[in-house]
Amino acid sequence: MHPKLGPVTAALPDDALPAVLNESAFWPFEPKSIEEAGVSEMVLESVTLQIFLAVGTLTGRALTERIKMPYRIIEQLLAQLRVRQLIVHARPAPLNDFYYSLTENGQKRALSYQAICSYTGPAPVPLMDYLLSVDAQASSFEAITKDRLVESLEGITYDPAWLDFIGPAINSNSGIFLYGPPGNGKTTIAKCLAACRGEEIWIPHAIIDDGMIIKFFDSAYHQVSNRPISHSGLVTDQEHDRRWIRVRRPTVVVGGELTMEHLEMRHDPRSNTCEAPIQLKSNCGCLLIDDFGRQRMEPAELLNRWIIPLENRQDYLNLPTGKKLCVPFEQIILFSTNLQPESLVDEAFMRRVPFKIQIADPTSEEFMELFRRACEAYEITWRPQVVEELILKQYKKFNRAMRRCHPRDLLHQVRCLCTYRNERMELRSDDLEIACNNYFGNQPIASGSNRNPAAPAPQSAPVGSPRLELPVRQGDRLPDGLKSPSRSTLAEAAQRGTTIGSASSPSGYADGASNPEATYRLTAVRPIPAGMIPPLPQPTASQLNSSVNPMQAQ
Repeated sequence: MHPKLGPVTAALPDDALPAVLNESAFWPFEPKSIEEAGVSEMVLESVTLQIFLAVGTLTGRALTERIKMPYRIIEQLLAQLRVRQLIVHARPAPLNDFYYSLTENGQKRALSYQAICSYTGPAPVPLMDYLLSVDAQASSFEAITKDRLVESLEGITYDPAWLDFIGPAINSNSGIFLYGPPGNGKTTIAKCLAACRGEEIWIPHAIIDDGMIIKFFDSAYHQVSNRPISHSGLVTDQEHDRRWIRVRRPTVVVGGELTMEHLEMRHDPRSNTCEAPIQLKSNCGCLLIDDFGRQRMEPAELLNRWIIPLENRQDYLNLPTGKKLCVPFEQIILFSTNLQPESLVDEAFMRRVPFKIQIADPTSEEFMELFRRACEAYEITWRPQVVEELILKQYKKFNRAMRRCHPRDLLHQVRCLCTYRNERMELRSDDLEIACNNYFGNQPIASGSNRNPAAPAPQSAPVGSPRLELPVRQGDRLPDGLKSPSRSTLAEAAQRGTTIGSASSPSGYADGASNPEATYRLTAVRPIPAGMIPPLPQPTASQLNSSVNPMQAQ
């Protein structure tokens, strides 16, 4: 077996390996022919004719930039299309090139291709080439040392003892639970961990298998490198296959919007193409499931989907054609949550995610350092005494938890305030106080609570406490048969869990002689804080003296 092959590509025959693997990594050499590119002439013809259909007139070199194939291959393709009278020379172009346009037959052929598949992007690469690229670039992961980890985490603050937990977790290349309060940089840490695994990798624009094109490159997750470096060490744009892009190792972050559809091939019936799932886009990088446990699906449903990938490092995806693909599952997968992991998953899954690392709130010293760095980023003179006063008045006084995001967010508020006042931005206590009032809603929050500790604890009303609903205005017509219930009747009905209709005078109209809103509807409710129950209006004399009829529950 080839030393660069992993479990997914181990079964491939040796003669199927293109010369793309060197001693250290994967390198996509520029193909010299359509056969070497691994894509059929029909696919290239379909993409080419549809581009002409959409654009109109285009030069051969401009078409090369769109399809990302070598000019000599495109030149041969255009010559064949001219012979078949599908395109014609519209006019000459610089550099011994021509402007091309479709003939009438070419338009008909383009429309027929469009009805089958309307893809007009860069030419796809074969699935086998992608599998080789993942195996090569995943196996090139280097073991993370403590010095390298410290270097990658240079921009954040942390407890030095924490390194001994996260370092082995990265080298294990298995699942990691990051848990702790929100706002402490779990997403930032995930990006730093992805950067530990190397600078850049190669990914394709699109993949093709079984005649189905899978769109892979996603600008939301893949950050393109400026210029690639060739395998010989020389900077060049001509030696590599431009269907591949050099990107930084991806960090894919998904949160509460995640559904099972994001984990499968998503087929677009209009274009008849597929979109790669997030775990495929994050290969050779990092996949962060943020705010885990708050998705629209149950945590067990999401985790069961990944039991086999976490165990075997490979995943199975279905194409619309019915074919099942076996693809690599080579990334650091992190589950970030504000909850305890044990409350979300069972023991079987906890075994497959062996590392559970807490991201705790910063200490006062870390908080001061974070503020100093934020001041440096905003070009503000660092005044530690102002921040010490802030910690005392806004955090310790109200037992408010410090978060790592607070310095940045509060200084952003200060900058907005100074811009509004047309003042020079400085670190002042009064400005920070205003920023805290805006940021925290002027309601100091105790750690682990949603209330002001200085306020009295709310009292709960007993079960069956009445609640006012929809007061009736004076003169409103009420349903026949409803008369004014007495207070005792209201209380008894509430205890029975029934709903009282609208109280009224015997005449059937709201009696508002002394109280225009004395008419009301009450219902039995679950215990709620007493402060949330509005005061019961005093009934009029006619209501207290009226006869009581049984009320039907509404």
